[in-house]
Formats: sequence, structure tokens, C-alpha cells
Amino acid sequence: MKDALKPYPAYKDSAVPWLGNVPEHWDIVPNRATFKELKESGHPDEQMLSVTITQGVIQQTSLLRDTSKKDSSNEDRSKYKLVCPGDIAYNKMRAWEGALGVSQHRGIVSPAYIIVRPRGEQLAEYFHYLFRSPCFTKEAERWSYGISSDQWSLRPEEFRQIYCCVPPLPEQTAIVRYLNYIDRRIRGYIKAKKKLIALVNEQKQAIIQQAVTRGLDPNVCVKPSGVSWLGDVPEHWQVVPNRATFKELKESGHPDEQMLSVTITQGVIQQTSLLRDTSKRDSSNEDRSKYKLVYPGDIAYNKMRAWQGAVGSSDYRGIVSPAYIVMRPHRNQQPKYFHYLFRTPSFTKEAERSSYGITSDQWSLRPEEFKQIYSCVPPLPEQSAIVRYLDDATANIHVTIEGAKREIELLREYRTRLIADVVTGKLDAREAAASLPEEAEEEPEDIDALTENEGIPDEADLEPAIAEVADED
Repeated sequence: MKDALKPYPAYKDSAVPWLGNVPEHWDIVPNRATFKELKESGHPDEQMLSVTITQGVIQQTSLLRDTSKKDSSNEDRSKYKLVCPGDIAYNKMRAWEGALGVSQHRGIVSPAYIIVRPRGEQLAEYFHYLFRSPCFTKEAERWSYGISSDQWSLRPEEFRQIYCCVPPLPEQTAIVRYLNYIDRRIRGYIKAKKKLIALVNEQKQAIIQQAVTRGLDPNVCVKPSGVSWLGDVPEHWQVVPNRATFKELKESGHPDEQMLSVTITQGVIQQTSLLRDTSKRDSSNEDRSKYKLVYPGDIAYNKMRAWQGAVGSSDYRGIVSPAYIVMRPHRNQQPKYFHYLFRTPSFTKEAERSSYGITSDQWSLRPEEFKQIYSCVPPLPEQSAIVRYLDDATANIHVTIEGAKREIELLREYRTRLIADVVTGKLDAREAAASLPEEAEEEPEDIDALTENEGIPDEADLEPAIAEVADED
């Protein structure tokens, strides 16, 4: 795709560091020459829009549809700003992360957001691609005000001062046509990879479910467990409440131990490894004297997210938030067997049923409820055999999943680099755009948020929707 593109025949120095050299015939002007700010309000009945990092401007209903989050915008929306199709909206606190884009919808956004409209004959979709490129978001970061990154704000007066490249309108049209075509192709590839991941994950879950609730002998005699989430279990296995198998630990006073995190995808991991590959920051308290100590072999879970699978056995000594629950299996138990058992969909469904709270974002699996859940407990030698089998059986599946995720990551990196090169004129897309076949436009899909838990949008996207009136002017 990219190999077919060539540089422009002639360039000039833009005198703008983030742009570098640009095609000789392109204009370089401040945003105040290209955009006007809009502040129209008084339309409280319009649909709510959200400005996300992964997708730009979308309908808030589509953002919240598949999550436990609720619309927490003000009931009085009379001051919310109107956005029309073709307008560009950005979250001034998160523009430096890419929370901006062109709207395809008419609706309203928080008064704290900034709305701009292109002046004269400009194609807003071109600026959608330009403003969401890493080189622009880096420039937005440079122009943002604030002491720390969680306070940085790209105010409209600074946005207006940023210089951008502006190709002629026919060229903007060609660039958008080419990038839309490429984007559809890459989204299709990513969608196929995500389907593969889902299928392989289903296979893994089926293997684990069978092993931890039926054992490894296909001819074993079974008995009704009397527990709906377990069904029939081998007749020589015990079915007992967790209080018979675990004791709760609350040891604290070890502030210098390493921080551990309990994740949905992996269970208990070192927090350093979680933060290393993400943009998240360590948000634990400076005073960690009350943090709970976890030993290797202990089971820890996030009581607010146990119903999503945030539970597991620890391979490390470290500390977790005082809000987390730490359980230790009694002697003659294999902790990793329970790691596998408690991360099955059937157990997390039972954890959901046993959790307390009015809505899912408040559900809490308290230790007293965890202790009342009945689980199956095979003899220790059988627990160990099941763990060895599952470690081996899931290893290749893990390799397949990680390989597909890496391919998705590479596709996204390729798309990001290609878009940046085309919108800043490093590559000429005019000829390629002219030769493209006519295609029907597709509805955009949320296939960019391959997050810790498939199907749950990235918290970085949810946050603008949830707290979008936090810093009204």
C-alpha cells in the first residue's frame, strides 16, 4: 500500500518543527486562519456526543452501550455546545492524547469541550486525519498548559496559534479518499485477527472449564454437585464452600514491597510490567503502610471487578491496594488450580451473582460472599495434574493469541505512520487516490480498542464521556 506512493516533486521548509518540509505548493498558516470557534448552546434535547481517543467524535450511546458505565452528564444541558456534521471537536484536557476529531453527527458536548469549524472551502475530514496524527498531538502537548499531564489543557487561544499545513482542496479530497480506502482495508484485517483471537479464546476457555470441573479422565464417574455453576463433577471430588478452603489475609505494614496488580487478562502481575507497556501511571497512595501483603501462592482479587475475572494466584511477594481481597488456600491445595477455576466464565458469573451493589460499576464481591460460594476441590495430586495439563495446553494458544495481537499492533503502527506521512505531504497520494475503485462507505466499527478486556472500551475513551463537565469555564 505504502510502496506505491512517492514523495512530491518539490518541497519547501515549513519553518514549523513538527511539520518539517512540506510540498512546495501547500500553505502553512495558523489555525486561526483556517478555523473559527463555535459556542452555540441552548439545544438540550440533542443527542449527546463523546470525543474519544480511539475513534474521535462518536454518539455517546454507542460508547456506553456495551459497558457498565452510565451517562453522568448534567441533567441541565442548556449550556452544552452544539456540534454539527463537519465540525471538529476536542477535549481540551486530552487533545494531546488524540481526543479530537470531525463529527459525522449533530449533537451536543460538554461546555468544557472546544468546537471549531473550517472556514471557506476546506475538507474537515482532512484535518481529522491531521489532528489525530502523533506529530500533531505532540505539538498539542507542547502548547497545552498545566503543571502535570492530568492537568494539561489545550485552550482555544493556543489551538489558534498552532501552524498547520493546508493543501489545496482537491488535494485534501484525494488524501481523504486514499486514507479512507486504506483505513477500511486495515480495519478489515484487524477485524479478522480479532475474530481469530475470540475463537481461540473460546477454545481455551472450553479446555479450562472441562479440566477444572470434570478432571482429565473422560471416563470418570460423575455426581450432581448441587451447585448450578458447577453442574456434575467427578464423584470423588469435594464440593465445599470457599471458607473451608481459604482463609482471608489482612497483613499490612510492608510499604517497601513491590506493587502488584490484579488484571482481567492475566490475574496477579507485577505493577511495573503493567505500567511499562501502557500509558497508565502508578496511582497508588504514597503512604502504602496499609497495603496488603501477598505471598506467592495467595489468591488476590479486585472485589469490584471479580465478576469480570480480575482474580488470580500470585507468583510474587508484594503488596496490593487495601481495597483488594487476599485469600490463602489451606495446606494441601494447589493455588494455581484455583487460579484457573476462578477465572472461568462460569465462576465469574457466580461471582457476579454473589456481588453486592445497585449497578455493575458498584458490584462488590465481599470476602463474606466469596467464602459462601461453593467450589469443587479435587485431591491434591489431581489438582497438580490439572495445572500441568492446562499450562501445556494453553501455552500454544497463548502464543497464537499474542501473535495475533502483535500483528494487530503492527497494522495500527503501519496505519499511523502512513497517515502521518500522507497528511503532512511526505508521500503523494494523488495518483493512488485517482486509481481507486468506487466503494460504498461502511459504518465505522469500534475495532481499534483491543483492550484488557475484549468488548469493554478503553477507560481512556470512557473518561471523557463520564467526566466531561469536570472543568467547565
